[in-house]
Amino acid sequence: MEGVGADGASAVAPLAKWRNDFSTKFQYYLDRSTPHSVQRWLGTLAAAAIYVLRVYYVQGFYIVSYGLGIYILNLLIGFLSPKVDPELEVLDGASLPTKGSDEFKPFIRRLPEFKFWYSITKAFCVAFLMTFFSVFDVPVFWPILLCYWIVLFVLTMKRQIMHMIKFKYIPFSIGKQRYTGKKPASSSGGLRRD
Repeated sequence: MEGVGADGASAVAPLAKWRNDFSTKFQYYLDRSTPHSVQRWLGTLAAAAIYVLRVYYVQGFYIVSYGLGIYILNLLIGFLSPKVDPELEVLDGASLPTKGSDEFKPFIRRLPEFKFWYSITKAFCVAFLMTFFSVFDVPVFWPILLCYWIVLFVLTMKRQIMHMIKFKYIPFSIGKQRYTGKKPASSSGGLRRD
């Protein structure tokens, strides 16, 4: 019996080492991609286009696409929501400012941009892999799923936008404001008369 256990342990050790090496290398490339948000999103757009083309040419896997759409909608809500929701959390001083006299507090997302990107990219890759297994090709009438998803998207976004209006926050930052100082006074007529 000892020989069986030793053989199993020796077979698992290279697999664990390979998994650890792969995980380390994968994390290294993820860390290097962090500052390149435009390139990351273009890669995700390419992955989404490949998935859409695959579904279009196969003419199936609509239930996988519907599940992917629901998952992305859920991620989008997390991306647009503040980390501390004023309606749900007990206000302990870490809330969003509601008046002009309140102290400025930056908008902190419930789901950071990098995790949002990573989750969407991973979801498209998993959905693409699912299109190679016929067990996931459930026959459905896709226009009904599309209409239901659109209604769900509109209702969810309406609720999210109403929440943004109620608590006066914008989940996007345009960048750091730059002040150029005072502008030189210009004469009212354009030409100066002496």
